Amino acid sequence: MFTAIFLLVLLNARQQVFGQSKPPQVPCYFIFGDSLVDNGNNNPLQVQAKANYPPYGIDFPGGPTGRFTNGKNVADIIAEKLGFNQSIPPYATAKGEQIINGVNYASGSAGILDETGRHQGDVISMNEQLQHHQAIILSLSKVLKGVTITAEHLQKCLYTVGMGNNDYINNYLMPDKYKSKSLYSQDQFATMLSEKYYSQLKPRFSPGSRYIGAN
Repeated sequence: MFTAIFLLVLLNARQQVFGQSKPPQVPCYFIFGDSLVDNGNNNPLQVQAKANYPPYGIDFPGGPTGRFTNGKNVADIIAEKLGFNQSIPPYATAKGEQIINGVNYASGSAGILDETGRHQGDVISMNEQLQHHQAIILSLSKVLKGVTITAEHLQKCLYTVGMGNNDYINNYLMPDKYKSKSLYSQDQFATMLSEKYYSQLKPRFSPGSRYIGAN
């Protein structure tokens, strides 16, 4: 579904670029995920999964930023096509009025399961990213000066969630470090992950969220 909404945004968005003056198609964009969309949240962490050094960022203005790409990542492109003037800031550095336009919570090597990727250090799991979002909501209510106006603002936002790759790469397929392969067959593990993912997202996004893309 994440891929589908990404293509939908690209196909239907007006051709807009960073730096333009027209308002974005949605007022805010929140990103949850792993290295595919991480834009610097792992930088201050004690973790091996970092990308704040060359050759990462060789095609990005200013050089390496923590993105696991040579230039823009998927989240940057979606933000650009939506009409935002700049990339959505990472949770690690987002503050003040910056959070009105959204926040990127993604963390390289993180997964749906809390233990995924922990052999690399302090990655930010899906549960922790959701906790960070709750903290941002509280901060946003102070910036916007009201709970009601904040709720109305958040209902108009786009949310993209992309997790699960690392639960295989940095968990299930590493039996020397994790027990998951000895506890679950491939089908059982896939089912467990899906159910876990659903339980994480449903209570937080069902009531008011209008635009959600998940893979």
